[in-house]
Amino acid sequence: MFTHILLPTDGSELSAKAVNGGLELAKALGARVTGYVCLAEYPYSPFSEYVLEAPATFNDRIQQEAQVHLDKLAEAAKAVGVPFRSDTSAFPTPYLGIIDAAERHRCDLILMASHGRRGLTSLLLGSETQRVLVHSKIPVLIYR
Repeated sequence: MFTHILLPTDGSELSAKAVNGGLELAKALGARVTGYVCLAEYPYSPFSEYVLEAPATFNDRIQQEAQVHLDKLAEAAKAVGVPFRSDTSAFPTPYLGIIDAAERHRCDLILMASHGRRGLTSLLLGSETQRVLVHSKIPVLIYR
């Protein structure tokens, strides 16, 4: 069935639940897993008068944060005996990075969390999960 699962994570409690569910599924299927974190792009204009954080400092900080999330995922994968690799990349919005990572790694499933927002809240805030569902040609499994 599925042989390579992309598990995007942002380090939140909700994505940690999805990661655990994804690892259980991978183990049951004998699939391998790629953990992915989309790195935020530098949020300040190079033309602004005041900068709260230098670009190099910002990049180092978000890389370190991403590595912490991926290290936790790697430990969990090792604990259940699932082959694992990790990846990061920077995109303006996470859904683009998730789809790109799944395509680059030739994943045949994206498993991710959903906040489960409904109604006006979902329209106003949007959802990276919804965007992945709409734009991905790769099957997406939503874990709640």
